[in-house]
Amino acid sequence: MARLNLLEETRFEKLPVKVYENKHIASKKVAKRIADLIKRKNEKQENAVLGLATGATPVEVYEELIRLHKEEGLSFKNVITFNLDEYYPMKPDAKQSYVRFMDEVLFDHIDIKKENIHIPDGTLAEDDITDYCLAYENKIGEVGGLDLQLLGIGRTGHIGFNEPGSAPNSGTRLVTLDDLTRRDASRDFGGKENVPTKAITMGIGTIFKARQIILMGWNKKKASILKKAIEGEMSGNVPATYLQLSENVEFVLDRDAASALTRFDTPWLVKDCNWTKELIKKAVIWLSSELKKPILKLTDEDYNNNGMAQLATEQGPAYNLNIDVFNQLQHSITGWPGGKPNADDTQRPERKEPAKKRSLIFSPHPDDDVISMGGTFIRLVDQGHDVHVAYQTSGNTAVWDTDVLRYVEFAIDFKKSTGEDTKNLEETYEKMREFIEQKQPNEIDLQEIRDVKGFIRKSEAIAGARYAGLQDENIHFMALPFYESGKSKKDPVTEKDIELTMELLQEVKPHQVFAAGDFADPHGTHIVCFNIIIEAMKRLRKTEDWTKDCWLWMYRGAWQEFDVHEIEMAVPLSPQEVQRKRDAIFQHQSQKDRPVFPGDDEREFWVRAEERNSETAEVYHELGLANYEAMEAFVRWKFD
Repeated sequence: MARLNLLEETRFEKLPVKVYENKHIASKKVAKRIADLIKRKNEKQENAVLGLATGATPVEVYEELIRLHKEEGLSFKNVITFNLDEYYPMKPDAKQSYVRFMDEVLFDHIDIKKENIHIPDGTLAEDDITDYCLAYENKIGEVGGLDLQLLGIGRTGHIGFNEPGSAPNSGTRLVTLDDLTRRDASRDFGGKENVPTKAITMGIGTIFKARQIILMGWNKKKASILKKAIEGEMSGNVPATYLQLSENVEFVLDRDAASALTRFDTPWLVKDCNWTKELIKKAVIWLSSELKKPILKLTDEDYNNNGMAQLATEQGPAYNLNIDVFNQLQHSITGWPGGKPNADDTQRPERKEPAKKRSLIFSPHPDDDVISMGGTFIRLVDQGHDVHVAYQTSGNTAVWDTDVLRYVEFAIDFKKSTGEDTKNLEETYEKMREFIEQKQPNEIDLQEIRDVKGFIRKSEAIAGARYAGLQDENIHFMALPFYESGKSKKDPVTEKDIELTMELLQEVKPHQVFAAGDFADPHGTHIVCFNIIIEAMKRLRKTEDWTKDCWLWMYRGAWQEFDVHEIEMAVPLSPQEVQRKRDAIFQHQSQKDRPVFPGDDEREFWVRAEERNSETAEVYHELGLANYEAMEAFVRWKFD
């Protein structure tokens, strides 16, 4: 395993890695490599044998191959494909089938011969699987072996469905899926309980035989597992680490997926750095955390012994660096998230003027506002600001069917108690109940059911906002059209989504906008809602003067938290304010105990929020600052 030619800056990396600015560029690069292989093989009148992957990661690669076929004449008549895996049991026409996935994202759009497509058969009798898998392996060998194998990586470190515990010489076989893998797939199946527990997969040994292996990884969700795969010791606990044994592998990542690699996360450990203010802050906080010493107690020796000698030499001494970073952290703490009136604001995160601000809190789902910034929300109201909240989506996919029946039953009884006719409502109820009893996983709800689910989330949001102190006229329900598909996979954003957002911004003309910068949510709604806000504000900034004085603050909490070096405003909460925030979250009863989409965090939302806020406060304290009960953290978005 010769890796001696790696650059010094990548010496922590045990296999070749190419990093591109984003997944769009990276996907086109990978598609070009595949296209070039197909063309070279075609010139020799040979078949190109491809190992293909499924999931979100390779989709743009396939889109580019389709474009090359339709616009540049790339032919797939000489291509033979073998897919990595398939759920078991699984019918080929099921929505979650990889047969259907490959047809929809690639095969139906190119000129490949149907007899050249091979995907594991999820309809076999279990007794036939062993022989089938041996035949699958033999078929790959008969056509000359895989020229190129595409891979993604799961958060367990699996490649294909080779879960932790897989052997490096394993062949094609039936496997049991890891619980985390099933949780990640739950959105496609309408709940983890509907995800198959098994799958047929190519083995790691089969993958190794490919003459080229390209593992692709996009976004920060994959960053931590990619660091283990690339920099960690080989282990059956992370099957992708076995790729370190191959001479034919290359990882292709976007910047977010590569962000945890040493050369990006702690670059001072591998090379001389251009020491910007932001990098100095990150490095000093890292050093303090590594040594478990408050910032003001760090010494020149600490810097020199932990890879930061260059910083101490060029920007030191340590005392000056410590004071500067400590002050930056101290200045980020404020009990006045709307700015403190009649105070010197030169070292404060928010402006003092105007003393009474219009604050607009955008909440992607009807509970993100109180979960992620409930303490700050209440503080802004208490301090006299004109606070508005805008719920961007109805959240109507995240309500249990049983709640729908319960609420309609209540409505029927209420109408009866007032002497009203309930015939139509009872007919609708029976229609709903019949549908729910026969409902299939991921089946789109009846419109009446979607409406009731939306009403439930709306009533809870109103209760939460009222508890925070808002008047009803300051509570806005946007029901952005992209979300209202009734599916877990939403429609594309349209001009209407942006126009509705612009109209609300023009109506309120806020001095402050708060938006969810919490992009780890499993449904992807947060990033979509955030991008709509950014696009709306960019357009308004071209024509409307008030936007120049409008600051945008990003919040997190439901799914992740900002790293301390990123935080620009930290709002401390007292024990009483933590309790008030909890009570506001409790207004969202449909999300209590067990939400429909919990992600891979089993804690209730209020527990997640409290523990993350407490952890942020504890990190500040460990760095040598005041010891608060909890802190909500914010980062300001810079438009210019």
